Amino acid sequence: MRVVVQRVSEAKVTIDESISEEIGLGFMILLGIEQEDTIDDIYWLIKKIVGLRVFSDEAQKMNKSIKEVDGSILLISQFTLHASTKKGNRPSFIKAAKPDQATELYNDFIEELKKMSVPVQTGKFGADMKVALVNDGPVTIIMDSKNKE
Repeated sequence: MRVVVQRVSEAKVTIDESISEEIGLGFMILLGIEQEDTIDDIYWLIKKIVGLRVFSDEAQKMNKSIKEVDGSILLISQFTLHASTKKGNRPSFIKAAKPDQATELYNDFIEELKKMSVPVQTGKFGADMKVALVNDGPVTIIMDSKNKE
């Protein structure tokens, strides 16, 4: 599983030309699920995400977690995070999980995030979405559960 976590002051997702969900301060997360992913990948990533100390404290140092600043998460499914560009110019998505498996793990990811008491908004799995955000900092962190980084 691969995520791109962006610290945002605001983010929204539009589906069918209508704002579907939006958040203020928090994380906009792109989530890519691959065929070999399991619930253990979810547990590892969520522990890391919720524990990330990238929000400013009183001294303007990145020292607070999303829970400490009462932030929210906007979670968007993003199979293209597993694109391979080794061969040619057209990306291959062979590592990306098939829709049935990915949908199940995406929903599990949402449920596990909710258990951490962080407000979660989502896009719609498989939909054509327009995502807008204001990256605060900018702060962008990429994590991969297979590499544990």
